[in-house]
This record gives sequence, structure tokens and C-alpha cells, in this order.
Amino acid sequence: MGGSVRGMVSGIVMEKGSKIYVAGHRGLVGAALVRALQRQGYENLLLRTHKELDLTRQADVENFFQTEKPEFVYLAAAKVGGIHANNTYPADFISINLQIQTNVIDAAYKSGVKKLMFLGSSCIYPKEAPQPIQEESLLTGPLETTNEWYAIAKIAGIKMCQAYRLQYSFDAISAMPTNMYGPHDNFHPENSHVLPALIRRFHEAKKANAKEVVVWGTGAAYREFLHCDDLADAALFLMKNYSDLSHVNVGSGKEITIKELAELVKEVVGFEGELQWDSSKPDGTIRKLMDSSKLAALGWESKIPFKQGLIDAYKWYVENYDA
Repeated sequence: MGGSVRGMVSGIVMEKGSKIYVAGHRGLVGAALVRALQRQGYENLLLRTHKELDLTRQADVENFFQTEKPEFVYLAAAKVGGIHANNTYPADFISINLQIQTNVIDAAYKSGVKKLMFLGSSCIYPKEAPQPIQEESLLTGPLETTNEWYAIAKIAGIKMCQAYRLQYSFDAISAMPTNMYGPHDNFHPENSHVLPALIRRFHEAKKANAKEVVVWGTGAAYREFLHCDDLADAALFLMKNYSDLSHVNVGSGKEITIKELAELVKEVVGFEGELQWDSSKPDGTIRKLMDSSKLAALGWESKIPFKQGLIDAYKWYVENYDA
């Protein structure tokens, strides 16, 4: 069905036996997608590690699609990282992400995939976008400079899905999640996002019996978080219930200050020391809330309470990182 259909279902049904390819199945989002699909009884999953299939290699990707013939594709593979990583490796962030998306979307269309979902990020929006951020804010102003390379690649992915829908009637849709967290997150000391970084820092301070933990900024900035299992649930919902040109925001609709976040992580981890704020360091964007009313109108909302999700994320960290 082409782009003229507004928010309609395309009539394409993802059967329990359908062949489903999850690109990036070892990452935060991809692993959650695999869990959600298996929970709902989808067993015919195509999974390839980076070693088995390098998505930046066009010929390899085309060969995979022509040989395996997946019917549905979740494109969750990407090079991701925090501010430090984005500033340090801008060429990697734009080139690798553009290559992955272009190869997968094009090969999916050419091999006869029935439907594809492209997963992006809330960083696609202008730095000064009105809050809460609506889908219509895309390309209305300059991006946040610290991650514009990644953002531009993701915007190109949205536009590529739209272009293939308009020109070829290829059923490609895009979902833009807010800040994600949960099992399989990246807890790297330099390259991770704020929440996993705090979990790691408080845990290490607890183990070392440290007197205090220093956190950047004033703690006044607001952030919205969504558990990766909630996103996966939304992604499956959209695959079944949405077919249109526009991308869809996926958020929890709830905000928390970085100060409240740090206090909550401290409590969940069980760190007994003091919390100090280094106000000489930047706060980043003061507010970044997504408007997820479009998704809510379709009939989906997040279910995992934030504290429960944090307990879950911390448990996974201890079991998998604390070696």
C-alpha cells in the first residue's frame, strides 16, 4: 500500500510462522525485539551476528536477503554511543549507519520483503524543537551539534523508507524511540548514555566503599526514559497496526530530572555515600520529551514502571558486567 493511506493497516499479516529478520539482535533494542517476538509465539527468527553478516557490505547483504528471503524485517542494527563517542568518531557514526540502512532497506525491497520497520532515535529532532516534540518537528531547525552525524544518518533512514514507499509502494515504516534503557545496554565507562553510566558509577562506588559519587551538571535537566521491552512491544504493535509515510514517536510520556534519576539509581543500587553535583559541567539539553500521542491514539502505551525497569536493568548489569 502506498503513502496515500493515512495510518491504515496494510492488510499484511505477520503469521506465527512468518520468517522474521531482526537486524542487530544482540543490541539493547534488537535483543528486546527477539524476546518480544518469542513471547508472542514467533519462532521463525533469522538472526545473524556481525561476524556472520557485516551489514556495511552491500554484496553480502544482498546475498543474505536473496538466499534467506525474510518476509518481515526489524532494522535495529546501528552504531550508537553517547556524546563522547559521537564527538570522537563522527565519520564512523555517519558512514556506518548510512551503509547499514541503505544496504538493508534496498535489499529488503528487492528481495520481496512484505514489511520493514526502521528504528531511529529522538536525536533526529532540532535542538530547539517545541516540547513535547511532535513528529512534525523533523527538519524544522538545526540539530544538537554533539550528535548530528548520527542524527543525519537516522533522518536519511526515515526519508529512505518514505521514498521507497512513494516510488515502489514498499511497506516500510519508521519508529523513533526516546531514551532507551534495560538489559543489554551499553555500560562502557566513556561511551555510554546517562542512565547506564550512573548505574555503573554507583555500583563501582558501592563496591569500593566510596564516600561520594560526583555527577555532571546541576541535575536540573529533564529526561524521558523507556524500557527496551516496552519499545519492543510498541514495535510489534506498529508492525501489525500501522502503515503510513510518517514516522511514529515511541515514548513513555513521563519525565524525570537528572537529579531525581541519580537519587533513584543510588537507591536501587544501594549506594550509601553522598551525591555531589559538578555544576561546572554541562547539563545538556534542558528538556527532551517526546509527544507520543499519535501512538496512543492507535491504542498503545508503555506499561513498565520506571523503578521496576531500573531494578531489572541493574540486575542484568550485575549478572553480565560485574566480572
